[in-house]
Amino acid sequence: MSTTIIIIVNIALSVVLAVGLTPLWVWWERRIAGFIQDRSGPNRCSIGVIRLGGLVQAVADMLKLIFKEDFTPSHIKHKFFFTIAPAIVFLCSFLTFAVIPYADVLVIDGKAHTMQAIPNHLGIMWFLAFAGLSVYGIILGGYSSQSKYGLLGSIRASAQVISYEAAMGLSIISMIISYGSIHLTDIVNAQTGTYLGVIPMWGIFIQPLAAIIFIVCSFAETNRAPFDLAEGESEIVAGYHTEYSAMKFGLFQVGEYAAMSASSALIVTLFFGGYQIPWMDTASIQSNINYVILAIIILLPIKIFIFTKWMKKNNKRVGNDTSREKETKILTIAFWTICIAIVGLLVSFLVTGLGTNGVNIATAVIQIGAFMVKFFMMAFVYMWVRWTVLRIRYDQLQMLGWKVLIPLALLNIVITATIVVLGS
Repeated sequence: MSTTIIIIVNIALSVVLAVGLTPLWVWWERRIAGFIQDRSGPNRCSIGVIRLGGLVQAVADMLKLIFKEDFTPSHIKHKFFFTIAPAIVFLCSFLTFAVIPYADVLVIDGKAHTMQAIPNHLGIMWFLAFAGLSVYGIILGGYSSQSKYGLLGSIRASAQVISYEAAMGLSIISMIISYGSIHLTDIVNAQTGTYLGVIPMWGIFIQPLAAIIFIVCSFAETNRAPFDLAEGESEIVAGYHTEYSAMKFGLFQVGEYAAMSASSALIVTLFFGGYQIPWMDTASIQSNINYVILAIIILLPIKIFIFTKWMKKNNKRVGNDTSREKETKILTIAFWTICIAIVGLLVSFLVTGLGTNGVNIATAVIQIGAFMVKFFMMAFVYMWVRWTVLRIRYDQLQMLGWKVLIPLALLNIVITATIVVLGS
C-alpha cells in the first residue's frame, strides 16, 4: 500500500510542478514584469471580491484558450504535422521533469522508495534526450504552417539547437566526471557536506564554469528571452506558432513553462544541492527532527504575519471600492487557519513522537520543501532575466555557442579530468 501511495505522490508532484503551475507562472511573470517596468500588472479580473493579486486573470486566460475556436487555416496541407507539433513540444517538456528527485530515498518498513515520478538510472541522460526532442515539435509546427514567419521560426530553432545543445552536453560531462554518476539522486547526495567547514559542497561552487554554461544553455533550451529567437515577436510576429490558435497555441505556451520548470528543477538538482538543506544532510535532519520541527513551528507564524501585513499594506480601498479590503480579510483568515492547523499538527508530532517511519516521512517532506524553495527562486531568475535582458541577434547566439561556450566547456572538461586523475 505504501508503495502505491508514494508512486501517486511522486507522479502528482511531477504533474503539479511541470504543468499545474502554469497559471501561477503566467501570473507571477506578469507581476514581475509590472514591478520591473514600474506598473501595476494584472489586478482587475476577479471572482466576487477575490482577485488573488491578479491570479484570477491567469485562470481566465486559460479558460479563454480552452473555449476559443480551434481554427486551422485552409492553405495548410500537412494537417497531421500541424496538429501533433504542439503535443510533441508539450510532452517532451513535461517528461523531462519525470526523473527529478524531490527528496532522498524514502525508507518505509525497511523498503526503499526513490522519490521520482519515473524511477530509473538514466538520470541526466533522460533530460537531455527529451529536451533535444522538443525542438522537433517547433520545427514541425513552423514547417507545416506554410507561413514565411513560421518557417523562419523553424529555421532559427534548428540553428539555435545546434548552437547550445553541444555546449550543454559538454558542461554536463564535467559534472559527471566530478560526481561519478549520471543518477540525479547520487548527484544530489554528493553535494552534502561543506568545503572549508562553511561553503556547501554544491555544484555551483565545485563547477562554477559548468554552472554558468549550463544555465545560459538552459535559457536557450526553453526558448525564453534573451534567446527567444524562434518566436521573436518584434521580428517574425510569433515565429513557429503564428498560425496556431486556441489550445494548440496554449499547448505551446504550457510547453514553454513546463520546459522552464524542468530546467529550473535540473539546475537546482545539479548546482544548488537539490533537496539538501545547507549544512544538513539526510542523517542530520533525521537525528535532529524535533529541533527542525520546532524551528518550523516558530518561523511559519512569523512568515504568515509578515505576508498578511504586506497584503494589507498593498490592498487598501480605492475610493468607495472596499472589495480589496474584503479580499484581504478573507485571505488573512484563510492563511492563519492553515497556519494554525499546520502548527497544531507539528506540535502533536512533538508530543506523541513520530516513530521510525514518521521520522523518515517528515524528513522527506522537509526536503521537498527545501527543493521547492530553491525551485521557485530559480524560476524567478528566469522571469527576471526575461524582462531585463534584450533579445540577442540570430548570428550572435551562434557565435556565443560555437566560439565561446563550446571552447569553455571543452577546457572545463580537461581541467576537471586532470584534477580528478591527479587527486585519485
